[in-house]
Amino acid sequence: MTRTVPLAEAKHLPVWRRPVTLLFLMAAAMPVAFATWSALLNNFVIEVAEFDGKDIGWLHTVREIPGFFAIGVIAIIIFMREQVLGLVSLLLLGVATAVTAWFPSLGGILTITMLSSIGFHYYETVNQSLQLQWLDKLRAPKMLGWLLAAGSAATLVAYGLIVLTWETLGLTYNIVYLLAGGFTAAVAIFCMFAYPQFEAPNPQVKKMILRRRYWLYYLLQFVAGARRQIFVVFAGFMMVEKFGFQVHEVTALFLINLVANMIFAPLMGRAVFQYGERATLIFEYAGLVIVFLAYGGIYYFGWGVLLAAVLYVIDHMLFALALALKTYFQKIADPGDIAPTAAVAFTINHIAAVFLPALLGYLWLVSPGAVFLLAACMAGASLLLALLIPRHPEPGHETILSAVAPAPAE
Repeated sequence: MTRTVPLAEAKHLPVWRRPVTLLFLMAAAMPVAFATWSALLNNFVIEVAEFDGKDIGWLHTVREIPGFFAIGVIAIIIFMREQVLGLVSLLLLGVATAVTAWFPSLGGILTITMLSSIGFHYYETVNQSLQLQWLDKLRAPKMLGWLLAAGSAATLVAYGLIVLTWETLGLTYNIVYLLAGGFTAAVAIFCMFAYPQFEAPNPQVKKMILRRRYWLYYLLQFVAGARRQIFVVFAGFMMVEKFGFQVHEVTALFLINLVANMIFAPLMGRAVFQYGERATLIFEYAGLVIVFLAYGGIYYFGWGVLLAAVLYVIDHMLFALALALKTYFQKIADPGDIAPTAAVAFTINHIAAVFLPALLGYLWLVSPGAVFLLAACMAGASLLLALLIPRHPEPGHETILSAVAPAPAE
């Protein structure tokens, strides 16, 4: 990647070499490694490393530490272009995923998880920044929906192969991790050499910034990160620990999620475009309150595996609406703030994620239902915050309170 091409001139490139195509290619490559790692993780750590709730809590705490330090992206982009950093991070994610099964012990799994997490979180930080810089505000909601669908479609193939061949061909964790991680790494290397470096029209601020007028966005990120961690860590773990799901059964559940995302993610993008960020986020958070309360009911009232599986799929469908948080920020942000604020937002998103999984791992040993009730409370807090988003957010009108007490520029 030696040639620099301004975004305005990129439309003259062949379709396959344009910025949007690169975004789609990266969107398809990343989930193959990350989602495959996630699908096999609970079975791998229980069957091979004999993890319990405490161990899985510590693993996810370690996994989220790089997310907390995503603010380091600001320092790195002083010396390295965002596009290059994104692809290097994607390569690290792929390589670390490929060798996961080589370290079947608590220490080994925590170490390789840390490396793959550095790749994932730095990639996601930069990718979010590039999306908001390269997509115009009018097209962004719809295109973000299609990017989610592209990732689901690519992962669908990988999961389909796992479901169909895991028992038939006697696959091992090592083989599947090598294939999935190797694919992601290969795509990253291809993109490094096949695409020029795209230059956005607005130079990005290369220092940490915290603007008071973004306070609502920061709070939404904080609560979303805490709430999401509970689902990511414990919902899948519950399916294996409580209901005895096997690898192919967990992967089949992921397959259902992928198909749902392929169908509904573009529709979610259109919903954000049509109804606005306020309405769609209110709908998402209200739905999540119900989902987490129902998860608690599974433990307190003995509701069955079918309900748990249905709730798992509904949560993933609602999560697609999280793209509205991205477009909300895109509408209120100064163009030069996108990269540094993406890094700051990732750090804020992961503040609770660093300590919450480990602490809740101990609570899980005592009362799993209480873990999900806590998640419902967090979803309720997100719902209350979403009510403060204006119907048409823009600089100077970041919240419904702006008309009463305008936020300062800084």
